[in-house]
Amino acid sequence: MKPAHLLCSAVFVMAAAKPAHAQHAWSRLSPDVQIRLAVQAAPADMREGATVQGYDASGAFVTLRQGSSDLICMAPNPTADGLEVSCHHAGLERFFARGRELTEQGVTGNDRVRTRWQEHDDGKLPIPYGSVNYILTGSGFDASTGEITDPYLRWTIYTPGATPESTGLSTQPSAGGPWLMFPGTAGAHIMITPPRGGQGG
Repeated sequence: MKPAHLLCSAVFVMAAAKPAHAQHAWSRLSPDVQIRLAVQAAPADMREGATVQGYDASGAFVTLRQGSSDLICMAPNPTADGLEVSCHHAGLERFFARGRELTEQGVTGNDRVRTRWQEHDDGKLPIPYGSVNYILTGSGFDASTGEITDPYLRWTIYTPGATPESTGLSTQPSAGGPWLMFPGTAGAHIMITPPRGGQGG
């Protein structure tokens, strides 16, 4: 796998900071709106109990709502160009938190990917097999309801060490079907990317 391909991973990546004057519709949102946006990435029956992470008035990453389930949802990054929310199993939180920590330290791109993979291989950073990340993007949202417009939902299921031989999955992208990315590595995961336009967006 060429290093450049690592940048295509569905692993959550905190966007690089933009100039202070850069503004988006999802900048400086109230906690309530952030929560309403974030949970849309989750299955409907799992939204109410999800923990929600987002941003306070200073831009710091914080927990906006403590939930009662094993699902954690993240509000839109106010510095990112595109609107994206996601929800992941609580077992992945250390993996994602480590990614945020590395980004703050200036470790980005392939170095960030390789660092976390190595830490997993060394037994320092868990990536639970079969844990899921729901990723929802959109073109914007209705300010009155918080509903995301042109929603597009895709799924990442983490399967560290998985190969085509161990799963029966192809490593070639499939139009709507599952396929295996980064086989044989700590970052191996099943991708499910439905055709665009089939989700009401």
